[in-house]
Amino acid sequence: MSDPFDCFIIFAEMRTGSNFLESNLDQFPGLQCYGEAFNPYFMVTPNTDELFGVTVAMRDADPMLLLERIKAETEGLPGFRFFHDHDPRVFNALIDDPRCAKVVLTRNMVDAYVSRRIAMATDQWQLSNEKHARKKKARFIPEEFEKLFYRIKSFQVKIKDRLQRTGQTAFYIDYEEAQDLAVINGLAKFLGERTEITDFASTFKKQNPEPLSDKVQQFELLASTVARIDVFDLHKLPGFEASRPPALKSYLASDALQLVFLPIAGGPSDRVVEWMEAAGPLACDFTQKTLRQWKRQHKAHRSFTVLRHPVSRLHAVFCDLLTVHEDDPDRNLKHALRQTHGVALPDDPAAPWTLGDHRDAFVQFIAFVARSLEGRTATGVDPRWASQAETIKGFAGFALPDHILREDQLEAGLDHILAEVQADTAPTLPAAAADTPFPLEQVYADDIEAAVRQAYQRDYMMFGFRPWGMSG
Repeated sequence: MSDPFDCFIIFAEMRTGSNFLESNLDQFPGLQCYGEAFNPYFMVTPNTDELFGVTVAMRDADPMLLLERIKAETEGLPGFRFFHDHDPRVFNALIDDPRCAKVVLTRNMVDAYVSRRIAMATDQWQLSNEKHARKKKARFIPEEFEKLFYRIKSFQVKIKDRLQRTGQTAFYIDYEEAQDLAVINGLAKFLGERTEITDFASTFKKQNPEPLSDKVQQFELLASTVARIDVFDLHKLPGFEASRPPALKSYLASDALQLVFLPIAGGPSDRVVEWMEAAGPLACDFTQKTLRQWKRQHKAHRSFTVLRHPVSRLHAVFCDLLTVHEDDPDRNLKHALRQTHGVALPDDPAAPWTLGDHRDAFVQFIAFVARSLEGRTATGVDPRWASQAETIKGFAGFALPDHILREDQLEAGLDHILAEVQADTAPTLPAAAADTPFPLEQVYADDIEAAVRQAYQRDYMMFGFRPWGMSG
């Protein structure tokens, strides 16, 4: 009887114990793991230049080349770890393939997040000797945690759904279960291994065994945030309850205006939010249930979103990437843009940055976004540069907005909606802020318009965008 699998994939996330699991699977003579082989920012490990003659650049151009080399040149069954932000082309190639064994490693998301924040603070991502452990309390950032929670949960739902639809099963293993030798041997049997191990690998040690309350600076803030999200589901795989669309978390509602705003990432959201807040406090953090309740309580409500010209939107996103943030959430993205995708972002905020530098880098960024939208990069499509047509289509998962306004006609559009709901107040729309360090007026040229139009052909067609700066 032939072996049922020709490779295996470990679906995991940062700080779920995937290094520890891999080090133990590598003890079996018939199994061989290749780390984060399809991490968009490095290959296998940050210090790996090539694998089976395939460089990072070759892998990014054709990930199937590396996958086939791994299968062909490994003695035994090869596998690798795969996170939600790894190359989506590899996910699509393997998720429906019954010859690829699926292992799903999970961990309580709060524990994983806190471990990640400690690793960032100490710059210690692995530990082989307890004597060298660095200790520092984690800084808890509610918005960052919620965004990560819903992103990972959505990915887990996607895995489960695709496996169910193709009649496959996965080996599910939790962080704590991975520290049970019998479970590790059971996983090896699932993968077709005929031997057993008697001891754990000594490569990695648990880094932060202390109670959660001792590892976080603002434990009360953590507790209240978790309670607001879904305290009973943070440690489980999604089960019978349908997943909640992450986009709902960004919706904002005004009781005074009876309006619900559906932001499009990269759009003029700050300006609209400031306008709404002038009328009174805003409601947020919606689920499908709470948003339905809000709508029932405001029967004359209207919902709306705002389109931004693709050139203006992409330039605003680019300018934001030039900004240096504390605990920068885009650190890895910026590194990949510089090192892999040829976008000359400045890495020193004190270095000179001319208009010519800015324009050249923006053109490079447009080219990267075009490749990303076509699925030709290891970096997935970020909501900030996803097409606006696809974003609005996503809104339909709950309900389409009543109105789709345009930034260049925003004041008139808002006035029209206020008339519909017969609002008692009419806030003044704040002026639009210019992009920094250089406004788009100084950067724009015909070649930029042409490049953006090529990348966003569907948006230009669906919404009738004319060249930037022209009315309509």
